[in-house]
Amino acid sequence: MFGDDFGARDPTAGEIASNFTDKVLGNADTSHIIRGPKGLEKLVGLATRKCVPCENGNLHPLSESAAYTLRNQVPGWRLEKTDQGSLCLRQEWKVKDSRAGDELIKRIGDIAEAEGHRPEIHMKDDSAVAAELSTHAIGGLSENDFIMAAKINNLPMADLQPKAKQRFWA
Repeated sequence: MFGDDFGARDPTAGEIASNFTDKVLGNADTSHIIRGPKGLEKLVGLATRKCVPCENGNLHPLSESAAYTLRNQVPGWRLEKTDQGSLCLRQEWKVKDSRAGDELIKRIGDIAEAEGHRPEIHMKDDSAVAAELSTHAIGGLSENDFIMAAKINNLPMADLQPKAKQRFWA
């Protein structure tokens, strides 16, 4: 689809020898996501779907490979293991203050209520909110958790987050 020349190139031997990565800003574990055309997720994305009730035994935990595939559709969410060894999705947001944190928790709670989902949401401190998604009834991740993550990603949050400091380069 994209051809062999799509994406980043491998570093040259000279770049590696110069230790150029010591000067790179960013995170080594940054995941790069190829997005489809603008508006495509409104037609076929996870955020357009509805969570399926899990009382009937119709849901089963996703395999780790299936979870990693779906994780690519919810930027910012990390797959982690719980203390019990099952997979969960985690995300953390910086907020202006505790009032903004309470508002973010309310917004996420409104989505959860509409979807019949029960995420774990809490204030980490006065400037951060954390959320953990998993389907407790099946002891792991289901597609419902990714649907919730996609809907949370679509929430307006700019008014709750601290303003970025202006950078001046010397």
